[in-house]
Amino acid sequence: MVKTAAVTVVMDEQTRLRLSRTARSARAQARAVLRAKIVLAAAEGRPNARIAADLHVGVDTVRKWRARFAASGLTGLTDAKRSGRPRRHGPEVRLQAVAIATSAPPGPESTWSHRRIAEQMTGTTISVSQVGRILADCDLRPYRVRGWLTRKDDPQFWTRTADICDLYLNPPSDAVVLSIDEKTAIAARSRKHPGRRATPGRPAYQEFEYVRHGTVSIIAALDIQTGQAVTEPIERNDSATFQRFLTMIDTVIDPAKQIHVVLDNGSSHVAKATRAWLAAHPRWHVHWTPVHASWLNQVELYFSALTRRVVRHGDFSSRDDLINKIETYVIAKNTTAKPYRWTYDGTPLKAA
Repeated sequence: MVKTAAVTVVMDEQTRLRLSRTARSARAQARAVLRAKIVLAAAEGRPNARIAADLHVGVDTVRKWRARFAASGLTGLTDAKRSGRPRRHGPEVRLQAVAIATSAPPGPESTWSHRRIAEQMTGTTISVSQVGRILADCDLRPYRVRGWLTRKDDPQFWTRTADICDLYLNPPSDAVVLSIDEKTAIAARSRKHPGRRATPGRPAYQEFEYVRHGTVSIIAALDIQTGQAVTEPIERNDSATFQRFLTMIDTVIDPAKQIHVVLDNGSSHVAKATRAWLAAHPRWHVHWTPVHASWLNQVELYFSALTRRVVRHGDFSSRDDLINKIETYVIAKNTTAKPYRWTYDGTPLKAA
């Protein structure tokens, strides 16, 4: 028997790094990991028999992937296309299924199902599963709907965005910068039965049924330079309530300091009475967020943390219990507060 010399494998450093990541990956497919290990070992000059023994595979397997990489590089490590069973339905049927899936459903229905699409097909009999395979080939999922906002063309959008981002990135040294907003209708709910704490290998369990005890609304002012916040429960989300909160804030801040505040376009913020209060207090400088851009208001980050840490999985016996737990969280968080790290500079984002 004449032995043939093993194919020489040569790779650049970038390819070596990529294959090394695959070989170490715990999430990559097992076959991709094996092929990466074979090629890396071959690049070190190790013989096929030694590689096969180390990886517990046949010599023919090592020889195959070594040769395919030497001939085609990384593309040679992918599976070759297989002929498979011929399609049962021609392009006309496939086009009809796609046309139905991308049209409006008939009658009162708002979304398509695979069964409804199969029922609407004419001139052919097709199974529900076959409809699913046709749509999967086109990466088409008509039963999935995502929300979309058609934002009005606001000529001030980028001007306001840049102004707020500059305020976050370069806050004036002789002023206080606040982010203020309300969080309304926080549900005070108690579970009908106690849950179970998490244990190794098992997540926490929470009772599905609950009892409603009303809702709580709060208003909050976040100091973006310290990360500390002041919150207050409110009964009504109106201009009078908002003015009282501003007055309270105004009295506790050094009169020598200017106050810059970021506000959205909520009705209590843009009311005539609120604008009159702001005009009567000239040290307050308002930076308005664009319409539908509340994400520019940093206090929303604070509300998000509050929801995750206290509200989402909380158990509250009453409105007062919810209020007390919110206040306890705020007081404790203020002792270790840090400002949020803001990096966006307000310029339009471009697709890569």
